[in-house]
Amino acid sequence: MASTCIIILWDVTMITLIVFMNLKPVLVKGEQKVPCLFIMGDSTFDNGNNNNLLTAAKANYPPYGIDFPDGPTGRFTNGRNVADFIAELLGFDRYIEPFATVKGVEMFRGVSYASGAAGILDETAIHGDRISLNRQLRNHNVTISHMSTLLGNKTLTMEYLSKCIYIVQIGNNDYINNYLLPQLYPSSHMYKPEQFATLLIQQYSEQLKTLYLHGARKIVVFGIGGIGCVPAELDLYGTEDTACVNSIDSAVQKFSDKLKPMIDDLNSDLPDANFIYINSTSIAVTVPSSVGITNLREPCCEISVTKGEGQCKRGGGACSDRTARFFWDGFHPSEAPNKVIAERAYTAFLSTDAYPFDISQLAQL
Repeated sequence: MASTCIIILWDVTMITLIVFMNLKPVLVKGEQKVPCLFIMGDSTFDNGNNNNLLTAAKANYPPYGIDFPDGPTGRFTNGRNVADFIAELLGFDRYIEPFATVKGVEMFRGVSYASGAAGILDETAIHGDRISLNRQLRNHNVTISHMSTLLGNKTLTMEYLSKCIYIVQIGNNDYINNYLLPQLYPSSHMYKPEQFATLLIQQYSEQLKTLYLHGARKIVVFGIGGIGCVPAELDLYGTEDTACVNSIDSAVQKFSDKLKPMIDDLNSDLPDANFIYINSTSIAVTVPSSVGITNLREPCCEISVTKGEGQCKRGGGACSDRTARFFWDGFHPSEAPNKVIAERAYTAFLSTDAYPFDISQLAQL
């Protein structure tokens, strides 16, 4: 019996993807390293999923997107975020669509589920709407169901997904919008920093296993940032002649220290799994000297008057020296450091950048 194939045409300018029964994709047009890219996480990766949610955690207004071709799309920066740069490095000729707007066969290129204020824990940032990691995983199941319908076979879909790359960055808000808000959340009263970090890792590991069970085999786990150094936290807590809020960084470090062992456990326990860890904090420390960033503390955009909120004022101004500022708003990096973080995640410059190897190597597996 002759093997069958499914031909999916995006449009005349997009990639023609031919998926044979053995699921070895042929990229007829373009030079993508992998057939698709799926994105999960928080505002560092969000590209529009929060736009229609009832939440203050959205970035679909000026001056966000001042340097992005399509303007304010929902990205929490002035231009491209890390996920956008990763897509470019993987050879995609268009950025990955958010789940909120993706339609039809476009999902075969990948989907972004990332949501501003999202956390590992469902209760994180419950004071506003957001799409937690568990909800993102459920949304991915919706995508898988649609893909299976189009392909006519779930086994084919699982094989296809095993060739894709998944990038995940989550955990920032479990501190910023949970543990560090004792007036709203009981977590800091219930758990010491070490206990809370263990709780997060236990749940995160299970969530990543769920992603694996749904077909993912190439998964990139980005570490969380130096939360004690972001302008909003400095404004809220203040420092005593130190560059960062040391008590915050100490608590967050307990979580970061557990990520590499988690990666080892997942790779050991799950057949054919390839999890890698990107040390975002380590990379960020060396970013300024590599790209000429001179201002590490002041956000570029005009900040909302609410103390500690940290987001750009709607319609507010922005600095002219955007390539010299590390922070775009009170929480998020500008495009310049985003580019460096993505480049070093893709091709590690130092041995500490990626573990056990970088994204470029993962794409070749």
